[in-house]
Amino acid sequence: MDKRLFSKNIIGWYELNKRSLPWRTTQDPYKIWLSEIILQQTRIAQGLPYYKTFEKNFPDVESLAAAKPDKVLRLWQGLGYYSRARNLHACAKQLVKTLNGKFPSSFEELKKLPGIGDYTAAAIASISFREPVAVVDGNVFRVLARVFGIDLDIASSEGKKYFLKKANELIPTDMPDIFNQAVMEFGALHCTPQNPKCESCPFERSCVANVMDLQKLLPVKTPKQKIRKRYFNYVVVNHRGKLLMRKRVAGDIWSGLYDFYLIETKKSIKPYALLKQEKKLDKLVIEEISVLYKHILSHQHLITRFIKCSVKSPEVLKPLMNENTLKFYSIAQVEKLPKPILVNRFLKESGYLD
Repeated sequence: MDKRLFSKNIIGWYELNKRSLPWRTTQDPYKIWLSEIILQQTRIAQGLPYYKTFEKNFPDVESLAAAKPDKVLRLWQGLGYYSRARNLHACAKQLVKTLNGKFPSSFEELKKLPGIGDYTAAAIASISFREPVAVVDGNVFRVLARVFGIDLDIASSEGKKYFLKKANELIPTDMPDIFNQAVMEFGALHCTPQNPKCESCPFERSCVANVMDLQKLLPVKTPKQKIRKRYFNYVVVNHRGKLLMRKRVAGDIWSGLYDFYLIETKKSIKPYALLKQEKKLDKLVIEEISVLYKHILSHQHLITRFIKCSVKSPEVLKPLMNENTLKFYSIAQVEKLPKPILVNRFLKESGYLD
């Protein structure tokens, strides 16, 4: 298919069918960047409220750079993939410190910033600065694979390079911003993973997948990695209305967020037996054991139980607290702390938080 015909058809469809979204009414690189980071691994319906919250609290890169890390993580709470929030904050601080709060206008310079890879750099460069560089995400992979009949594995190095080259060959130099948004929107709304709307498609007669009935086979992608099961046993100590919590360190999920003392096991173990094995917890009195909470992450399934305990004097927990950087926080303080959505859910369902 002629590339001009492809871009004409995809842009024509976009102008008639695009959703009304706040970041589509601006070329401000800060807002484009913010939307792209939030929407990584996230559906628009879920990400839109977060975008509005961040835009309200941090209307520009300077206000985001000046924010405390805990506030950034607290506003991100529930969105997952928290490294995005940490990189967002680090990038804002670097922009203010080294570039006077201004975004570079080129794809190559944008990639040098924390948390900005090829995809995000291409989005900012093309939408904000109209540089003709293609954005390639899951939606773009799917559209190009089906329309042009490309059977290369999109998870392979060869496949990624080929699709990127193809997308950059198709992008019009005069409308790179509209083209990139059009292909992504077409994949999200029309050329969907399941039940694509082939009967009303502008490429109905020229799409290889439609002509050859390959919609279910394209794009080609290798299976995801094996899911890892982890058993979390949280010890929730409540003393005079204060909860014992700690800030998670780097090197695992939820770095920088707050949770309770954690005992991770390879299989499910009864709470009473578990606490007996932990000498530093032998002064605790188990008050209640929660139901099992199952929390699904991209490559991990967390099977979690919360063991609610009391203690006569926090002094007996000093060795445990010093070793694990645990502190007692009032409920008002806990409310303001950034927490994993799993922990926040428990706190609400247990009546600690409204």
